Amino acid sequence: MQSYLHIGGDKDDLSFPAADDAETLQWPSGLTDKETYVRSTLAVGDVSDTIFIHESLTQQQAFNVRVGYYKAWAIHQPGGSF
Repeated sequence: MQSYLHIGGDKDDLSFPAADDAETLQWPSGLTDKETYVRSTLAVGDVSDTIFIHESLTQQQAFNVRVGYYKAWAIHQPGGSF
């Protein structure tokens, strides 16, 4: 099992193992609820990465979340600005 990044929900920005052929994952949320994450692929040119997106987010929203994290990371690097 490889670990994959989860975007959105309670598992946002955490990496958890998933079976290579898993299309969806469900994780406990609270006492009785479960959150569902759906497999997707982020790609730039010929490079891609498999991720799991919370069912409440569109692919565009998930992309915007990732861009926001990278902007915040870049600003907090020595000499960083955006």
